[in-house]
Amino acid sequence: MDRIYRHQRHVYDLTRKYYLLGRDRMIRRLAPPPGGRVLEIGCGTARNLVQAARLYPDALFYGIDISAKMLATAHQVVDRAGLEHRIHLARADATAFDPMDLFGVAGFSRIFASYALSMIPAWPIAIEQAMARLSPKGELHIVDFGGQEHLPAWFRVGLRKWLGLFHVGPRDGLEAELGRRGIDAIVGRPFLGYAQSAICRRSGHGPSAGRALASS
Repeated sequence: MDRIYRHQRHVYDLTRKYYLLGRDRMIRRLAPPPGGRVLEIGCGTARNLVQAARLYPDALFYGIDISAKMLATAHQVVDRAGLEHRIHLARADATAFDPMDLFGVAGFSRIFASYALSMIPAWPIAIEQAMARLSPKGELHIVDFGGQEHLPAWFRVGLRKWLGLFHVGPRDGLEAELGRRGIDAIVGRPFLGYAQSAICRRSGHGPSAGRALASS
């Protein structure tokens, strides 16, 4: 990952805003409780964390990423925003991390992953880890590339070939994986299926799996 982002990190936010659709919508839906703790998996440049921290001034924010290069940029972004006391960053693998070791906290009221699962080979394990780190009434929010089912076939084929150059793969089995694990989830496919989104809770603490996400 450091090899991929050694140079890309400097223009990452400028270019990604055109095709990482739905990130700000997801942030607006986080709505952490006052004093809540929010973790981003695959925080990259910390763009999303800064946006969320400004929107929710009563919450504390945390970010993990496996790329040391991206985290170096993230620290700079957080410092420039004057949010170093509310946003804490650490290098960690999304499939095996301990928030107590990293941040001295047991868990989080919200965890989110924005276009991160499509870059994690063992993405079902990353979901499992995230769900295990939620507080009893916590939520995992996901937005990522979808199936592009309502877009032209040429667009779908071209997008996936282009994403493959960067070792990115849409997780077409996301909804099925959530159901297989017994995770209650509200799912959506915004932008004609370009993206897919989910709000997940532990079974018994949320809506029935497969329900459509409003305004999706």
